[in-house]
Amino acid sequence: MAKILCVLTGASYWTLKDGHRHPTGYWAEEFVAPYSVFTDAGHEVTVATPRGVVPVVDTMSLEPRMAGGEENALREEAVIESADELRHPISLREVRLEDYDAVYYPGGHGPMEDLSADPDSGTLLRKALASGNPLGIVCHAPAALLATRDANGNTPFANYRVTGFCNEEEAGVGFADKAKWLLEDELKKLPTQYSRGPAWEPYTVVDRNLFTGQNPASSGPLAKELVKVLS
Repeated sequence: MAKILCVLTGASYWTLKDGHRHPTGYWAEEFVAPYSVFTDAGHEVTVATPRGVVPVVDTMSLEPRMAGGEENALREEAVIESADELRHPISLREVRLEDYDAVYYPGGHGPMEDLSADPDSGTLLRKALASGNPLGIVCHAPAALLATRDANGNTPFANYRVTGFCNEEEAGVGFADKAKWLLEDELKKLPTQYSRGPAWEPYTVVDRNLFTGQNPASSGPLAKELVKVLS
């Protein structure tokens, strides 16, 4: 049995460039699909958030049109309600990385608000990359890589091959012209070797111990790749 640290956003809103606070959180599928893969394989999941706040799910992600139908939405909601780990997160500041065999970051727009600038998350990511253990990051969660830069703007993730939520997908959900910045653009500036697949289809990239997924549909396949490595 492996121990997997699941780092979720603690944000309940995303501040847009006009100052509007758009309600958000973590994206249901990006927690539920990997959580199910991990626990079905017999692994133990611990949830961590900034300051140990209880994470909130983006309610849009539980709408049938976003969840792939009513049945999927109800199933995801049931998993979230039964996952006791979500109600008892630890603080990122208290994480002892040596206690875990892998780290996984799900997305949602929340990480654009908090994890993109969270120093504790930035430190954890740098240590996780250096550890050589699997590090999985999906959808908008690669925004957290921005917090790994030092005072000179350098990051150990520079020139790693990565993917993440693309500009076309952001436009598809209506936020490309409202956001302060777009994830694809910032990942390219970091710089990383960013690539993407077709919008909304599963697409994962593996570079050494770093596993990234483009969108919600990529979270389940990425989790299965992590489990293969852990076994």
